[in-house]
Amino acid sequence: MDHDITNMRTATRLIHGGVTRSAFGETAEALYLTSGFVYDSAEQAEATFTGTENHYQYSRFGNPTNTMLEQRLALLEGAEACRVTATGMAAVNAALMSHVRAGDRVVAARALFGSCHWIVSTLLPRFGIEAVFVDGADLDQWRAALARPAAAVLLETPSNPMLEMVDLRAVADLAHEAGAIVIVDNVFATPLLQQPLAFGADVVVYSCTKHFDGQGRVLGGAVLGSAKWIDATLQPFVRNTGPALSPFNAWTLLKGLETLPLRLDAAQRSAARLADWLADRLGVRRVWYPLRADHPQHALAARQMSGGGTLVTVELDGGKAGAFVFLNALRLIAISNNLGDSKSLATHPATTTHMRIGAAERARLGITDGVVRLSVGLEAVEDLEADLERALDVSHRDRRGELAAE
Repeated sequence: MDHDITNMRTATRLIHGGVTRSAFGETAEALYLTSGFVYDSAEQAEATFTGTENHYQYSRFGNPTNTMLEQRLALLEGAEACRVTATGMAAVNAALMSHVRAGDRVVAARALFGSCHWIVSTLLPRFGIEAVFVDGADLDQWRAALARPAAAVLLETPSNPMLEMVDLRAVADLAHEAGAIVIVDNVFATPLLQQPLAFGADVVVYSCTKHFDGQGRVLGGAVLGSAKWIDATLQPFVRNTGPALSPFNAWTLLKGLETLPLRLDAAQRSAARLADWLADRLGVRRVWYPLRADHPQHALAARQMSGGGTLVTVELDGGKAGAFVFLNALRLIAISNNLGDSKSLATHPATTTHMRIGAAERARLGITDGVVRLSVGLEAVEDLEADLERALDVSHRDRRGELAAE
């Protein structure tokens, strides 16, 4: 591009950021479906491998389409550098495993996505890394865990699925005093609603599968941070272990980013309305939504986030049976463990995303058998209300034994 968009507004950066046109002058970003690249000479190949010449080598190491996505995401996040990966979990794994060594300590918020919890609780100890869990909302627990040196902190805020908030600034200060970097999974908020780097975090990770694509098409992940850490720590790991993102997926994600502000704004307006609506419905015990006044950390959410996001969590009467009847009665909202989609989705965390962390850990996190997570999409909110109303009515009548009598 022949103009600097760094200081332009987010919507502009999400359309023009990172665009590098070929000699053909294409309007849409070019899709470079190639595994390798050719050199003008043997000398150029040697210089590329020694690092004295900047030239693409192999799409496992880098690809022009992927580079455009990395540059756009860095602009969006306010980060110096970015590397994209095949999935969000590949991003979390790479961020942690590239940084820690045997004998290190990792402190993590207890409220993590199931696979993230497994990496910390099960994978890291296999390599001689001590894993310590704390309740993310309890600064005293963070303070105690970080009284000793640590290598890394991992957290997500808002958390999956209970939308618990972590005080990023306070935890970052404690972590840095202990010598740790702070890695934040920001997938629920997206960079449009929360920017962890501005609160002292060092690394931000995403499942691009979620809001960035936002249409249920492709998998992808991203790791963002300082240029020094990305180049010296992360890049050797991803280069040699191979969690490479397909250029086709990168191209699809570039297209998804162009509409992210529009989609996110519409979906979170519906989510906020549904959270208030659900709070007054028969059969709903409790609703969690970050910017509702009854959220236990409403003030922190308002300080860290510019919007409440697209996720609403509810606890229904009737435990697992009641939740299953409710889910099975939905007609518009689909049962799926994905989120951040243009289609509204619902899942039962205790038997899906958080099944493998065990009943005791779920109980500690407040994930009861009656909890259902809703990912609000782009449908007319009135139609979503009607679908939820019908499902709640079916669940209520089932508990009263009325369905069996019909």
